[in-house]
Amino acid sequence: MEEQKPRAARKSRLIVRLGSFLVSHSAFVSVICCVAGCIALLLLPVLAKNTYVSENALMPGSANPMFSNQDVLEANRFVKDIYEKRILKDGSGMEIARLIGKHMKDVGAEVYYHKFKYHNLRFHPLCFFSSTPRTAVLQNSSACILNGVSPVGIIRAPRGDGKESVVLVTPYNSENIKLNEALSLGLAYSVFSLLSRVVWLAKDIVWLAADSRYGEYTSVASWLKDYHNPVFSSDYGKIGIDMCFEKTENHVEDESSFDGAAYDDFKRAGTMAAALVVKVMDKERSERDRVDIYAEASNGQMPNLDLINIVHYLAVHRQGLHVRVGTFGFLLNSALLKHVGKTLQRLTRLAESLNPGWKLGVNSADFVEGTATLASSMYYQALGVPTGPHGAFRDFQIDAITMELTPRTSLTNNNGISSFLLRGGRLIEGVIRSVNNLLEKFHQSFFLYFLTAPNKFVSVGVYMIAFALLVAPLPIVAAALFSSTANARSSTAISNSKPTNSKPVTRSGSWNWLHSAKLVFLVHLWALIVSLLPYLISQVPHTNSTTSMLSWSLSSLLILYLLTRLTKSYVEGYQWEVLKSVMIAAASIGLSLMSIINFSTAQVGSILLVPMCLMVRPLKQPVQASFFLAALLKILNILLAVVAFPPASLAILKGCLRGFESINIGDFWEWSEFLWVWNSATYLFVALVHLPCWYLCVHILLHN
Repeated sequence: MEEQKPRAARKSRLIVRLGSFLVSHSAFVSVICCVAGCIALLLLPVLAKNTYVSENALMPGSANPMFSNQDVLEANRFVKDIYEKRILKDGSGMEIARLIGKHMKDVGAEVYYHKFKYHNLRFHPLCFFSSTPRTAVLQNSSACILNGVSPVGIIRAPRGDGKESVVLVTPYNSENIKLNEALSLGLAYSVFSLLSRVVWLAKDIVWLAADSRYGEYTSVASWLKDYHNPVFSSDYGKIGIDMCFEKTENHVEDESSFDGAAYDDFKRAGTMAAALVVKVMDKERSERDRVDIYAEASNGQMPNLDLINIVHYLAVHRQGLHVRVGTFGFLLNSALLKHVGKTLQRLTRLAESLNPGWKLGVNSADFVEGTATLASSMYYQALGVPTGPHGAFRDFQIDAITMELTPRTSLTNNNGISSFLLRGGRLIEGVIRSVNNLLEKFHQSFFLYFLTAPNKFVSVGVYMIAFALLVAPLPIVAAALFSSTANARSSTAISNSKPTNSKPVTRSGSWNWLHSAKLVFLVHLWALIVSLLPYLISQVPHTNSTTSMLSWSLSSLLILYLLTRLTKSYVEGYQWEVLKSVMIAAASIGLSLMSIINFSTAQVGSILLVPMCLMVRPLKQPVQASFFLAALLKILNILLAVVAFPPASLAILKGCLRGFESINIGDFWEWSEFLWVWNSATYLFVALVHLPCWYLCVHILLHN
């Protein structure tokens, strides 16, 4: 014990010395960390690794596909039947749901109809971080056209115990179904029919034909809510259903297929192992049939990477499909990014010539494409809004993705579409077969990652380095500012004390930071009120985004003025250095907390906040440097204050994506409304962390 005490004392002294060194050299440490963080962020596409299937039980492509041309003919007949029902003008949506349910029953599936009611999405301050879906259970209603009806079929696995299932979702607009949606239903039906005949199935198969007349997400989220929150009512399925499926002269022959048992209750199939949302799209043509993968869910959640890996492997190596993920097109044409890529390529070639053992292999084109894909992945995760109906599954901790299948030919080309349906059906069959092999939930691969290509990813252990380097200077600079001001006060107090005074010098000045803390608290209180104002503004009828944004801005300024006047004497007596220290500490806490909720939001926020917080100083404060450096510092402070203003940041981003001529005053209101409707934590970060820090930085800039 006596030997361990000196060792612990030496260790503690070493930590104290390291802390003192960092605080005393805070400016140098800040520059090094920020530069290193930016370089690490820029090199993420270079550090990306190839994807691989971590779970051996998945065994993608280990079995020959059973989906054949006969199934393609079955899909084409189903599409033809749907288009015949589409000719009916009155109640065509119900007739299509009726037809889908009939075909489900014909293959031996258990069928029921899920009915939901659409509710307008409105801002409410208590909705954040709640698990309440954005739809409500249907109450007694006699207006069928106001509600959606989604046919659901369940195939019970011959080798299963009913405790696990795989979900297949095909959204379609029941009021105005298009050819690509009919093809989606036909493709899903042919796969569903095949799975009803196989003997290797160990998990139940659920096919949800989601009525997307009110949005794809709405119907899926409503069904999931009812699936996981049972409604114990014998009249659940019968409410208004009889009226929806009224017998008409044109459909008397189907009467026997739609008895009350088909919609008497809500049937379930056990825990969902995974979900696939399948959509056939009519987008721009390419040389090969294409699959676009969308994986981002709410608040930056992502499915297990193995689910994307098996889709990519089967699509590329088994079906010869081209796989894409989201990419920012404007970055692909960026001259600056291409120049950086060429520079990195030259540097890596030089390094390989010096040491042939270094296999860096950086390619300029791959770097540009990887950066554009990484920026898209980071942006949509930071936005916190699902990129498709698969996001509803992730809210219940179910791994799901959306696959958009696009043929290389026109949708009316029968030969091209038949080949396309054959490949798409075999892809879906292969994915379901791999998930069917799982003995437990997805857990082997990553849940926290960025995609730089369909077959390349950056794991959390790599991309968190850039964030840590950017945020590390904040507490160091805060401690350095507080220490320097405390030492200055002590020196001033000692120099002003009289020699004849025998009383010790009081250290009450060390509590002066409370004045700055009061101001920081007041600004955050103002930001909290500002974040709740949209709830009141949205109640005003007949307003557009421009008037709402102007009302929001004027009311925020008025509240700030009133709070400042009422609390003027309460927050007096602060120094700008101490105020900057407290503000930096608050920003550091906010970024750290946000990194737990949504890492991408914290990463993007740190890029804007950290340079502004570290560099800010009063414009009237003299700088002990040359005229050029002093002017450059002031220009950078003003530029950072303008760029970091949330509406200005959004305007710059929209200008890069869609052109600066598309910018409108109400854009920020629409963007904020989009975030709060989807319960995105990014809205809280912008309102409660970013906005207060920006205002305090402007306050310091204008300090006398």
